[in-house]
Amino acid sequence: MLFDDTYKTITAPAEGLFKDRGSKFIAFAYPIRSEEEVKPILTQLRSEHGKARHFCWALRLSPDRSVFRIQDDGEPSGTAGRPILNAMLSADITNILIVVVRYFGGTLLGVPGLINAYKSAAIEAIQAAEIVEKTVNDVYELTFDYLSMNDVMRLFKEEQLNILAQQFDNSCSIKFEVRKAQLNQVLGKIEKIDGIKLNYLNTV
Repeated sequence: MLFDDTYKTITAPAEGLFKDRGSKFIAFAYPIRSEEEVKPILTQLRSEHGKARHFCWALRLSPDRSVFRIQDDGEPSGTAGRPILNAMLSADITNILIVVVRYFGGTLLGVPGLINAYKSAAIEAIQAAEIVEKTVNDVYELTFDYLSMNDVMRLFKEEQLNILAQQFDNSCSIKFEVRKAQLNQVLGKIEKIDGIKLNYLNTV
């Protein structure tokens, strides 16, 4: 299978709302890059929604969409986090956290009712968000002699590489990202330039 080097995510936070028999389910969708971002978001929501009964959430991370977490926060198992995650799976988006804040309306909705409510709220938030397609990029740092500058800049122009940071002294360095699908071709060209050192930093 060819490595799929694109993924879809949301550009900015978005909200959705679903109501059923007096209960209010407010969904908050956030673009995130790591699990560390979840706790501060939950803390913030809990302080803003002091009277809410449940804060259920799901997240999906990494371009290959392999990392996910779900949290039912006191709702019957499988009725909250999983339906929120399923809404993400249907939309095929990743690097996203959706928290659904529930205000209890006095009437029990039962398992099918809860599953529907959490999923519907999450779908509303996703539909309100702007979804973009991004490429999976590797980030590298290139260090080279000033004399190789022209060759390096020509390569960057030819391959339309995105420069993240650069510093030009006697010894120069450029931090750049390259799309996975383009990687071998770019690395092949870099190897042909003398006096160059390449360091892999991370994948975004």
